[in-house]
Amino acid sequence: MKLGMIGLGRMGGNMARRLLAGGHEVVAYDRDAEAVRKLAAEGAVAAESMDDLRAKLADGDGPAIWWVMLPAGEITDSTVDTIASHAAKGDIVIDGGNSFYKDDIRRAKKLAEQGVDYVDVGTSGGVWGRTRGYCMMIGGREEVLTHLDPIFETLAPGIGDIARTPYDRPEGQDWRAEKGYIHAGPPGAGHFVKMVHNGIEYGLMQAYAEGFDILKGKNSDKVPEDERFDLCLTDIAEVWRRGSVISSWLLDLTAAALAKDAHLSDFSGHVADSGEGQWTIDAAMEEKVPANVLTASLFARYRSRVDTTFGDQVLSAMRFGFGGHVEIPQ
Repeated sequence: MKLGMIGLGRMGGNMARRLLAGGHEVVAYDRDAEAVRKLAAEGAVAAESMDDLRAKLADGDGPAIWWVMLPAGEITDSTVDTIASHAAKGDIVIDGGNSFYKDDIRRAKKLAEQGVDYVDVGTSGGVWGRTRGYCMMIGGREEVLTHLDPIFETLAPGIGDIARTPYDRPEGQDWRAEKGYIHAGPPGAGHFVKMVHNGIEYGLMQAYAEGFDILKGKNSDKVPEDERFDLCLTDIAEVWRRGSVISSWLLDLTAAALAKDAHLSDFSGHVADSGEGQWTIDAAMEEKVPANVLTASLFARYRSRVDTTFGDQVLSAMRFGFGGHVEIPQ
């Protein structure tokens, strides 16, 4: 299929490359001309402007597909507005970034007035998605998703070697789930599910960080000398990866970081948050749902910017591992 990719950063560029490898035609646009040039050298069609992108999408079969991969907020809003001024009736606008789900609902209503469909794709996979595939949670009309299935199947990890859940899936559940993507519901539902996913991610990461901080602290002068243990965190992380009930990809990344440097000296521990954690807590408050762990993990990130611990460095190491995030002291 043919689509335009707007935003060629870590995620957008690698998603475009995975689509090219899967046989799709990608028309690439970014304000950074060098990013466009590099992707064109790998097989994409370069677009010099939004007008040029429109022209190069117009000669495809079916509706034009505009995929936006930009940071949440004003830049995505203004880009979607620009697309709306170029789009024709029947076109499809996809936001694959981390937008706030209520913004999706607003955009979808506005675009529907001119006959343009809006699809929100909550995308997980980080810098590894190009090779591992991307887990996607999608909001939009079912008919539109059916049309886009070839794109999503290429981006998704597929069933792979993960053991199937040991029961028959009930009638009516999404067949796409085993392939690594789902139709979560109407516009906004995809980013809502991804938002909660990231809230859970905060909690999981905080649990690992606190655990390793406790292990490290067992050899501190705060503990009676005859009760101190000089524990090898690298070995502990590695053994927990193998057969343990707390094994996970996050633990894999932690083990790799500790193996490289047990002191995690390259990580500041000033842990950033990208917004989804707070939005998850806001949703919990709206729904009157207790979210003790998720709330505490968000507040721990705020605290890390004032008073840093080794556990915060573990968090920074995990964030760099899955997303290439570099913590900047604040």
